[in-house]
Amino acid sequence: MTLPSKDDSLLIVGAGVFGLSLAYELTAVRGYTRVTVLDRHMPPVPDGSSNDLSRVVRAEYTDPLYSQLAIEAITEWRTTEWRDHYHESGYVMIIPNADSEWVTKYRALREKQAVQQPMNIFAPDASESAIKRMYPCITTDLNGITTLQNDHAGWAHAHGAIRALANRCTLAGVSFVTGPRGTVTSLETSGKQVLGVRTATGSIMKAKTVVLATGAWTNRLVSDMRQNILGVSQPLAYIQLSPKEAQSLEKMPVMVNTATGLYCFPPDPVSHQLKVARHGYGYSNQVKLEDGREISSPRLMGNNAAVQDFLPADADRDLREGAKAFWPQFGNRPWAKTRMCWYTDTPKSDFMVDYHPDMNGLFFATGGSGHGFKFLPVIGKHIADVFEDKAGPLFRERWAVRRPTDADSEPEMEGDGTRLGPRLRQLSKAEQAKL
Repeated sequence: MTLPSKDDSLLIVGAGVFGLSLAYELTAVRGYTRVTVLDRHMPPVPDGSSNDLSRVVRAEYTDPLYSQLAIEAITEWRTTEWRDHYHESGYVMIIPNADSEWVTKYRALREKQAVQQPMNIFAPDASESAIKRMYPCITTDLNGITTLQNDHAGWAHAHGAIRALANRCTLAGVSFVTGPRGTVTSLETSGKQVLGVRTATGSIMKAKTVVLATGAWTNRLVSDMRQNILGVSQPLAYIQLSPKEAQSLEKMPVMVNTATGLYCFPPDPVSHQLKVARHGYGYSNQVKLEDGREISSPRLMGNNAAVQDFLPADADRDLREGAKAFWPQFGNRPWAKTRMCWYTDTPKSDFMVDYHPDMNGLFFATGGSGHGFKFLPVIGKHIADVFEDKAGPLFRERWAVRRPTDADSEPEMEGDGTRLGPRLRQLSKAEQAKL
């Protein structure tokens, strides 16, 4: 493998958190001079997984790699220019399943790291009365339920942070191509060498190296990654509050129920909307491509987030139950809007950041698995280290592409133990027609 030089042409397909972070790091920090980002829309891409009102920022992991990476990111969210997009509301884990394997592992790591961290990242268990003293606006019934809280955690305004990151890329000299000319429909190859990409206009853009930071769209462009990544959609729902009602919940933390995977956010300070979601196994949407392959993917053309009045009936029911539990006083209100959010799962929720094992000139920066956004302030340098073959063995091993095998065509996407709720379900044809 020959690494690209800093004067070689480089195309990054995908203007989400991974693609933009890498583009900025390579251009502004490492001196690459010909970096171009392509996407169907200008960032914040409306149907990308990096765009929304809010994304959780927390360090609650059982894995030391991601826990430490999250602590690094939280430091940046709190102390740098990214603080303008960060709300340190606190984070409360509601733990009805206190004896679960994930909770046991989390406690062990938390106790080990508590004495090592400069911030109070890992707080002790808290009683219902203690939690409600800290957060008086919580009306959730916590009687007899174990809870954990984290002061140095909260949420980031995803739309605003991505917009700021894209602006930083522009000022650093990154070029952007969007619309049909930025909509990549296939890779251009010669044997085992990637030469560039073909776009929806039929034109070809050549490059020494192509980076696929394409999230749930990735399997449209490569045929041998199904055992590495799977595009899934997750349900989101929003409740509209008045300004006065939103003010009453202003000091609310992000909350997650570790037995159901349901989580919620404080009201957005501008729209005054509450958001409830689930970190679960999600829904697949099988589409047949022109080459005959069937994959799970959102539509390539158009805006998948434009449909804001559809949820699968079982997702609607579960989110409603979650809303009523989190906010008894508001949980029965009609949804202000709903959304099916697409992102890319990997078998163990590890990111996929690596060169293709067989195709020269093709690099992946994807597989966010529903937890990648929080790393925005620091992820670019780690992806760039892999890109330049400077990363340590732990990152290279954990983020490596798995070679395809006949016996391993599409494994279960079990995640890291935090995936909860119903198993992955294929949307019916009637449901798919509503997307």
